[in-house]
Amino acid sequence: MKSMKRLQVAWREPVLVVRQLVDIYGEKGLIWLDGDGSDLGRSVTLGVAPIETVRCSGLPGDKGASNPFEALSQLSNGHWTGWLSYEAAAWLEPENPWSKDAVATLWIARHDPTLRFDLQLKTLWIEGTDIAKIKTIETVLSNAPIPKERRTKSIPIHTWKQHTNQTEFTDGVRHIRNLIANGDIFQANLTACYSTTLPKDTNLLELYVRIRQHCPAPFSGLVITDQREAVLCSSPERFMAVDCSGRVQTRPIKGTRPRHSDQKQDADLAAELVCSEKDRAENVMIVDILRNDLGRVCAPGSISVPQLLGLESYASVHHLTSIVEGQLKQGLTWVDVLKACWPGGSISGAPKLRACQRLNELEPTSRGPYCGSIIHIDWDGRFDSNIVIRSLIRANHNLRAHAGCGIVAESNPDGEAEEMKWKLRPLLEALSCQ
Repeated sequence: MKSMKRLQVAWREPVLVVRQLVDIYGEKGLIWLDGDGSDLGRSVTLGVAPIETVRCSGLPGDKGASNPFEALSQLSNGHWTGWLSYEAAAWLEPENPWSKDAVATLWIARHDPTLRFDLQLKTLWIEGTDIAKIKTIETVLSNAPIPKERRTKSIPIHTWKQHTNQTEFTDGVRHIRNLIANGDIFQANLTACYSTTLPKDTNLLELYVRIRQHCPAPFSGLVITDQREAVLCSSPERFMAVDCSGRVQTRPIKGTRPRHSDQKQDADLAAELVCSEKDRAENVMIVDILRNDLGRVCAPGSISVPQLLGLESYASVHHLTSIVEGQLKQGLTWVDVLKACWPGGSISGAPKLRACQRLNELEPTSRGPYCGSIIHIDWDGRFDSNIVIRSLIRANHNLRAHAGCGIVAESNPDGEAEEMKWKLRPLLEALSCQ
């Protein structure tokens, strides 16, 4: 690959820059890897008008279907961003039942150049392999007028259809508890889906701007394809990162409480989470799954847990987050890491494949990119990815929102149904704003 070049330009807020670029290049192929300004979310990357895209869809045996992991292993050098869906696991474990989704299993695009923001230092760089294209973007930013916020229609909360109502969800929790009691599984992440019809002329970019204003998160982002598909994501969870030396990191989240406007009640909710035996046990169980997954691709003795059950607080929730790290074996790549660890332990269960099978029996809709990952390969080959939670999925004229809860033997069915609702509430409320 040609060497990467960088040009620093005057600082502008990402939202202003992305509006400028979309005005000129359109939103098809837009990628916006976003952050919340924290140490984990200080970097923002934008790309428009991709020079190459790869799309895989369908399940093994379907006409025209293709293996997304093979496609990832054959990517050319460069800067790539896109998503990998939960059901990509069908290509790793075809004996398990998997639901077919309307959205691509893999959609990923190569951009050259890209724009890189540091939200803490307030710096902006244009990066790419072609200095002429870099200077073109510089000229565009210098000459294009600063666009105003575009108005887009709100989506009232009452327009969302529940595909699993509260009674069905609590029944699902009880069923999983019975499976656990009978030794069939140990834990499972049960999810529910809401959907609505997109109002005509809805502006996806402005919908995402609303989400980032109301629900900022360090691993958030927006990906829009050229085929009426998109992911609008406000995720606090890293799935896998692999640096240039082969160091692997994952940051599983298990254990959640809502934030409260009253400072004392907010602190009490955080303390309740930290002291919850149920949430602590669930988090440790997921850490064990990920240690086992990484053990398939990491050097013996290299796996460590530098943070166990750490409290992390975001705009609308408190979380328990752990960190698991390891050193990749010689000759392996980030694609091998994905194959060894897909789907993520925090959004499936234990044992993983059995839990996925049981969840497929209980959930009436496919997950698609939800519980999958937005993945990113940087110019130097570094890889990073999130878990697509707190997210919206566009599939043609429909918009989907999913939420889920980890179910263990001690789970309270009504409590889990309530948790599922308040995980979704900030997202739906953001879209309902005028």
